[in-house]
Amino acid sequence: MNTVAIFGVGLIGGSFALALREAGFSGRIIGVSSPETIRKALELGVIDEGMPAQEAAEAADLIYLAQPILRIVEMLPKLDPWVRPDALVTDAGSTKSTIVERAGAIVRCQFLGGHPMAGRERRGVEAAEAKLFQGRPYVLTPRSGAELESPQVREFIGWIEKIGAFTIILSPAEHDQIVAYTSHLPQLASTGLAALLEGRSAPKSGVFGPALVDSTRLALSSFDIWGDILATNREPIRSALKSYIAQLEEFSQVLDDRKIEEHFRRAAKFASELRERS
Repeated sequence: MNTVAIFGVGLIGGSFALALREAGFSGRIIGVSSPETIRKALELGVIDEGMPAQEAAEAADLIYLAQPILRIVEMLPKLDPWVRPDALVTDAGSTKSTIVERAGAIVRCQFLGGHPMAGRERRGVEAAEAKLFQGRPYVLTPRSGAELESPQVREFIGWIEKIGAFTIILSPAEHDQIVAYTSHLPQLASTGLAALLEGRSAPKSGVFGPALVDSTRLALSSFDIWGDILATNREPIRSALKSYIAQLEEFSQVLDDRKIEEHFRRAAKFASELRERS
């Protein structure tokens, strides 16, 4: 792998470029983004040069799509006439089924779905950092196990390990079902709490502590990102929400009952184990 083209040089795409460099990648890194983002990325030393999409795709051994989900979906069929037969196209989208299905439009080279489980509250190339992926899971969603055996994919997995991440292999549907509970539900729970309290007088009294601040942190997330996630993972998210609503309904029924103590014990056990694994 000598040339990497990153489509979308923001937090994830920029961090991937910086992580590759820190891990010893000595080839060329091309950026495909808005002129302003390319200017900033060059100033920060994130990429070596910026190019239009077609030129970058024609030059690249690895095409890394780190754009919003629906932009990736739109880009995939455009890439096919441009890519080299021995190239690998991968993505960093937060949902996988729609993207992997759309990737069937690419027939001239291999596609491998991916989702690095890493991020920050800040966005943009200015927030990119080389250590973003260290110790974090990097989910790969091949359509079949055989896809993992190609030389291009084996080399890509090698670089994932070099940047400090570890791979988890799932089908696209398995991925989307899991993240509906582990990523999308926490976001909607935080957003729902903040939306509920926004028009109420209680928080405006100033009588609140760190718990409210912590619980509404994810509500700062931009709908620019989450709109695409909700649009491409509706049914798994709807199922997760129904389960959460049922849990809250049960709480409302057992507030004056010792049964809620058992919920607290189970929840504390899970929270403790989660922090040990993270």
